[in-house]
Amino acid sequence: MKFRVERDGLAEAVGFVARSLPARAPVPVLGGVLLDGASSTETLSLSAFDYEVSARVELAAMIGESGRGLVSGRLLADIARSLPPHPVDVVLDGARLAITCGSTKFSLPTMPVEDYPQLPELPPVAGALAPDTFATAVAQVAVAAGRDDTLPMLTGIRVEITESTLTMAATDRFRLAVREFGWEPTGGVEPTAVLVPARTLADAAKTFGPGGGPLQLALAAGEGLLGLAGGGRRCTTRLLDAEFPPYRKLLPTEHTSVAVLDVPPLVEAVKRVSLVAERGTQVRLEFTDGSLRCSAGGEDEGSAEEELACEFDGEPLTIAFNPGYLLDGLGVLHSERVHLSFTTPSRPALLRPAPARGAEDSEPAQDRPADDRPVAAGAAAEVAGAAGAGAGPASGYIYLLMPVRLPG
Repeated sequence: MKFRVERDGLAEAVGFVARSLPARAPVPVLGGVLLDGASSTETLSLSAFDYEVSARVELAAMIGESGRGLVSGRLLADIARSLPPHPVDVVLDGARLAITCGSTKFSLPTMPVEDYPQLPELPPVAGALAPDTFATAVAQVAVAAGRDDTLPMLTGIRVEITESTLTMAATDRFRLAVREFGWEPTGGVEPTAVLVPARTLADAAKTFGPGGGPLQLALAAGEGLLGLAGGGRRCTTRLLDAEFPPYRKLLPTEHTSVAVLDVPPLVEAVKRVSLVAERGTQVRLEFTDGSLRCSAGGEDEGSAEEELACEFDGEPLTIAFNPGYLLDGLGVLHSERVHLSFTTPSRPALLRPAPARGAEDSEPAQDRPADDRPVAAGAAAEVAGAAGAGAGPASGYIYLLMPVRLPG
């Protein structure tokens, strides 16, 4: 194998496939990236596969001699990122892969290509997604996914598919994130729901995200396989064989208090007062008419408090949250203002984007984009009930947060 390729194209391609590699491969070949150069098409393909997640990318290259080589994926990614801005020449010579870029040279040992597993085929294409919307939605939901592998049903993102919408949901038992957005199916779609590993979907969203071309969603639910493809790239992942919790039962159907605040000052206030919260235990929010008092700590340790102006309607309320979980939710709203609804200090609170000031009167309901529809058709009533009067346009994103028990 012998080829020449542009340095930036190689670095981007290797980075894409290496992202899916396991941190600790059970066998060395599963930590490798397969390079396959075909002189007939002047195309270089790079692949990675660990029996759970696969990734493949194709890029144009000057192929001098067709061939295949398998090298350590993470090492190749580190090397590709560090190369100077010159064309890269790669030659497979026996059991070594020589990389030359300007005056820089590397020689890497190869692994046996015959031991590398066959990549799965991309499942049938189900429809098209807007890359920017997809990336935003996954980031908003993945923040609430669990990281405890002993509870696999909580480490995934539930993807519910209908003919007009995709709904994503994730929870780690302490918070729940749900996002609905529109998509374009290729034909008739049977409503279905699958559970996708959150980490894999989040990595894919970053890769296929903002600025990318059309993105295809491929699905073979019966075979337990989901795929994404676009721009000469494709990836597949095995679905989780676990039952996701019935999350819609957690959505409040009523509220007693509603608050609307500007997000940036609230984020800064929570960050400041939580500096004295022991191990980030809790930050207390005391809502009264037109005011929020944010505090943490106590008499036996440092304490802090800060007051913010807010729009508040309902009975005065004091509620406490884990500051990290609260900041996670505020950080993915993609809104300058947040709408919070409460029932009691011991019941979950609901956060969602609030319209900008004056937007309620300036944006007719029929002109709102698809992404401003309520979450999931089956949950529309719950979300509407939680939002209540005066909440502004319904949003495609909600973040439910469990409170921390107040002392005494």
